[in-house]
Amino acid sequence: MLATLTRNWWAVVLRGVCAVLFGLAAFSWPGLTLAVLILLYGAYALADGVLAVIWSFMSRGRDSFPWGVFLAGLAAIVAGIFAFAWPGLTALALLYLIAAWAIVRGIFEIIAAFHLRKEIDHEWLLGLSGLVSIILGLLLLARPGLGVLAVMWWIGAFAILFGVLEIALGFRLRRVRGRLAPRTA
Repeated sequence: MLATLTRNWWAVVLRGVCAVLFGLAAFSWPGLTLAVLILLYGAYALADGVLAVIWSFMSRGRDSFPWGVFLAGLAAIVAGIFAFAWPGLTALALLYLIAAWAIVRGIFEIIAAFHLRKEIDHEWLLGLSGLVSIILGLLLLARPGLGVLAVMWWIGAFAILFGVLEIALGFRLRRVRGRLAPRTA
């Protein structure tokens, strides 16, 4: 698993960059209609899910299959498809969809970090991003009536924080890749 992660460090960084860009968009255009927010979220969830699924299959046959990343990717793809299929969802329904996705994703990222703890230093970055996902989901469930603007800001802040953590993890994996080269040769 570590060899696949370090070989594809750029995919982790790309996921982080997508998350930061999504978060900045959520802050930059607070007056977006709900339909546009749904489309932005759907596009982000699909891109994030596809990248996670692709990454998990890149390790097939070399390392143990990363089921946590694969299942989190599938959950993101399903959330993105739902967002596109029913753009007329109410703000409350979208809120619950995003909350469930964030909680499920966070759980699987913590599981993945737990599996990496013996293979890489600073695996806590992945675990912390999972914890941030769970906290976002729980906040959305606890305060659904705060309004779309507040939800956009929560989602934007989450996406930026998550993205920064993913970028840091990706560059850390890149550095580890150099240390692994002599062992795998």
